[in-house]
Amino acid sequence: MKSIFPLILLISVLCQGQRGDFSKIDFGKADSIALAHKGEGLRNLPILIHRLTASLETDVEKFRAIYTWVATNIENDYHAYLRTIKKRKKHADDRAAFLEWNESFTPKVFEKLVEQRKTACSGYAFLVREMAKIAGLNCKIIDGYGRTPTLILDEESIPNHAWNAIELDGKWYLVDATWSAGRVMFDEGEPRFEHDYFDGYFLADPALFIKNHYPLENKWTLLPNPPTFNQFLQGPIVYKEAFASNIVPVQPDEMFLETTKSRPIEFILETPKDINNENIILTLNNGNSDRSVHPVSTYEKRQLRLKHVFDKTGKYDVHIQLNDTIVATYVVKVKRK
Repeated sequence: MKSIFPLILLISVLCQGQRGDFSKIDFGKADSIALAHKGEGLRNLPILIHRLTASLETDVEKFRAIYTWVATNIENDYHAYLRTIKKRKKHADDRAAFLEWNESFTPKVFEKLVEQRKTACSGYAFLVREMAKIAGLNCKIIDGYGRTPTLILDEESIPNHAWNAIELDGKWYLVDATWSAGRVMFDEGEPRFEHDYFDGYFLADPALFIKNHYPLENKWTLLPNPPTFNQFLQGPIVYKEAFASNIVPVQPDEMFLETTKSRPIEFILETPKDINNENIILTLNNGNSDRSVHPVSTYEKRQLRLKHVFDKTGKYDVHIQLNDTIVATYVVKVKRK
């Protein structure tokens, strides 16, 4: 039976913000405090929160210290993730049952987190919320779908991810401590977590966040006109490097494209500033080899337009690269005419 989750309609629009709202805030002090308390236990959260936040003046700095501490101290447990997915499947067709189960399940996850200092995404989201609440901040757990280059989703997929929304100065912001914490590597088939803190998912731009996070409740996209679940599934693959530079792929809005030989194809990225043409390349992979090209680029009103003309037919993975890192991938089928 098809999951009913993607059919949830937009109910309301929340006042949304992004990290640029705090461009004058230096998070260095908050990060230093978080790192100074690295390795502290979770059995007395109020004491830990006091140590992390007492000397910080603004709510955003307090939350930053909490977020950085969680992302640099908790290990992502791949086996716990698999167990969670298995349990979620039992409620895949009943949203009410899923939410009821989820409310009872996350505290159990937290009990193991205290003991083992490792968890899946639900545990990260639960810990961030509980720590934020103790600090007097309004924080929500958001359940939904996380889309990665190696994780293929379709309309039958069940919710597979959890993150947070935090209210600061009357606006709501999106964060993902799980994906900020590091990555799971596989050694001879066995998962191994590698800490690699990445703050691109801290107070991320909702227009970019929606490219790989789709909430069960549309209001938590924080967008006035969010895409449908199907549109989310059909979009290009967006990598974490896009978050590092706040680069939002705008057009095309679908991953799989068709064009004809000698006809220009255009990619439009929203960027906070102009980018040196030499730092942008397209890597074209036809299944046999890679070829890098510099597209014709123009920049106007925060939009970077990249044009390329294919001189050969075939099917290509087109990787948009900035400073030698991939920010987005499309698949282009080039026909003769």
